[in-house]
Amino acid sequence: MTSTYLPDKRSGPDAGAPPPAAEAARGRGRRRTRHWLTAVAFQAPALVLFGVLVLLPMLFALYASFFRWGGFGMPEDYTGLDNFTRLLDDPVFLGDLWRCLVLVVFSLVVQLPFALALAVALNQRIRGRAVYRMLFFAPYILSEAITGVLFAMIFAPDQGLADHVLGAVGLDGLGGEWFADPSTVMATLFLVMTWKYFGFHMMLYLAGLQSIPAELTEAALIDGAGPWQRFRHVTLPLLAPTLRISVFLSVIGSVQLFDLVWVTTAGGPDHHSETMAVTMFQYGFKRYQVGYASAISVAMFAISLVFALAYQRFVLRRDLEGATTTLRGGGS
Repeated sequence: MTSTYLPDKRSGPDAGAPPPAAEAARGRGRRRTRHWLTAVAFQAPALVLFGVLVLLPMLFALYASFFRWGGFGMPEDYTGLDNFTRLLDDPVFLGDLWRCLVLVVFSLVVQLPFALALAVALNQRIRGRAVYRMLFFAPYILSEAITGVLFAMIFAPDQGLADHVLGAVGLDGLGGEWFADPSTVMATLFLVMTWKYFGFHMMLYLAGLQSIPAELTEAALIDGAGPWQRFRHVTLPLLAPTLRISVFLSVIGSVQLFDLVWVTTAGGPDHHSETMAVTMFQYGFKRYQVGYASAISVAMFAISLVFALAYQRFVLRRDLEGATTTLRGGGS
């Protein structure tokens, strides 16, 4: 009987070697691991700083809010939710919430439309528009402390620039105590806020306006649309994502407002210009009630977080979905 010899396919110099597909998969896995380790190495310093300077203080503030603590030593007098129930009965904190709402409404109704109108005007072909943009944006560059000191001098009762200017034009009756009068302090403070921050929103709107294709406006002009119709049906819808971001920043800024108020009025007179951040500072660093001040900070964080999540869910949802779709399409 004749036997046929069949060589073993696994014999030879390549015996025991993994298939090419498995070797390629291992190579891709090693590359992904190297990329992941590289990303972690570059992000680790920032993550450590963020954890030490942001996350740990936030967690400690939450922990301290359950204690009656003066800020010295470690918190020991546990009070549970007493600091938070105290917030609901504190007329100063409830007034802070009301004043925060007033600032938000005035910002949305006055400050942002004013910034939008200037942005639309400066987006036109006018002489010296670069100079105007620089002048209108310049207040935002100044620090809040400098701005507060400047306007405290301008609105000083009977001696400030504002009273002198009104007196020079025969309107001295409109002058007053400005920051020192409970009936005018919030209006004066909002005037300062508008001067300080409108330039920032104006530049946001200018960036959004310049991203709108000129062909769309020209097509609307050819179809006979007037200036208001072009703005209403072309410019405003395409500017909507920028407007939504601007509203978000304005609301969060109003909730967390501190330094401008502290420098100009320190919350006075008689708490009539106080904000949540100023109240927190007063209790924490003036009255040494750090546990209660921590509860105020937790409440501020909760308000900001709830608003941010709700705004993202119901207002920014379309923008975020569009961005996600663009990223997926670019990576395919």
